Amino acid sequence: MTDQVFGKVSKVVCVGAGYVGGPTCAMIAHKCPHITVTVVDMNTAKIAEWNSDKLPIYEPGLDEIVFAARGRNLFFSSDIPKAIAEADLIFISVNTPTKMYGRGKGMAPDLKYVESVSRTIAQYAVGPKIVVEKSTVPVKAAESIGCILREAQKNNENLKFQTSPEGLQAVAELVRIYENWVPRDRIITTNTWSSELSKLVANAFLAQRISSINSISAVCEATGAEISEVAHAVGFDTRIGSKFLKASVGFGGSCFQKDVLSLVYLCESLNLPQVAEYWQGVINVNNWQRRRFADKIIAELFNTHLMEEHAKLSIYDPKVQKSQMLNDLASVTSAEDVSRLITVETDPYTAARGAHAIVVLTEWDEFVELNYTRIHDDMQHPAAIFDGRLILDQKALRDIGFRTFAIGTSPDQAYNLFGTAETGQGDHRHCKNL
Repeated sequence: MTDQVFGKVSKVVCVGAGYVGGPTCAMIAHKCPHITVTVVDMNTAKIAEWNSDKLPIYEPGLDEIVFAARGRNLFFSSDIPKAIAEADLIFISVNTPTKMYGRGKGMAPDLKYVESVSRTIAQYAVGPKIVVEKSTVPVKAAESIGCILREAQKNNENLKFQTSPEGLQAVAELVRIYENWVPRDRIITTNTWSSELSKLVANAFLAQRISSINSISAVCEATGAEISEVAHAVGFDTRIGSKFLKASVGFGGSCFQKDVLSLVYLCESLNLPQVAEYWQGVINVNNWQRRRFADKIIAELFNTHLMEEHAKLSIYDPKVQKSQMLNDLASVTSAEDVSRLITVETDPYTAARGAHAIVVLTEWDEFVELNYTRIHDDMQHPAAIFDGRLILDQKALRDIGFRTFAIGTSPDQAYNLFGTAETGQGDHRHCKNL
């Protein structure tokens, strides 16, 4: 960003304390004790959580890494101008949600936060800076960032924006950081546009794998095939591999859907309708799978009073805070319904007490370890379990008295609400402490 020569990076700043910025910078601080790492965010509540004993994000091992480095060479702050002024390298790691207004509404990524951070960098940068796109952005986003920085230099004679040879040196400095834990031959350097598109396409391919196996789960339910066996057989082919071949209720989260939609919008903008239609199909299958699973729950429980009243939900998740759950739910339904129909429990047995059915939507190990005999005794009967992640032993649950439904299992192999059926072959999933 200036005509000065970059020195070795000793101070790293990440703007954005979300699911990418926080864990990434925690790892940099952990592996690079010689580098001071600061994560900044305008959301003071989020920064307070990162500075607390209960982090806002769960990843295996993240707590230990953060607690060991925090206060030593890892810091979380809301003082964005100070952090930018002192940094050698700045990650832009802010949210790029799907745009909900104007051109591209419902499909294109909203880059207003990226633009805002770019302007903040231009305003407070002092000395040479390396700026890194960490957010998943559409192709040519770096060009927009560059325009903002070049415009800023018109009003700041000490600010010079150049791409070469300083750009090559900047890449080398970033590589040097990652080399502290990633083998050099695993670090890829490309031109800017390939880099932007690669990250977008990687998420799209992962989403595609999920929709592909989920589409086959419906075929299994209709034919008597077992999705876990089909996935194992297909994944045994080394050309395909077994990763991301586990059928489920579909993908959620903040990345896959918005990134696939971003790719669809990009293809439409480039007048590639066939390509856009292909990737739109990934989204369509995912939405259909979720709707199909929900419809199955409604259909199987029609002999209760749930169709005559609004169903009440009691939610338990060991890794997500209550405030986050309620905020997420409020974004898809009315605040009145959230308040009236939804409760969040801190104990799974309390959550299941008095329920007509349990719906498993996340594959936490804890859910396998639960005492399902105890749970069954405290539920309304007939009690049902809908396994949307294929983590439970269906036969063991049926032996307890549950009526079960699992993704990718036909009625001949699962116990539905209107009769019993023995599994043709052994079920390889597990339930402990039954």
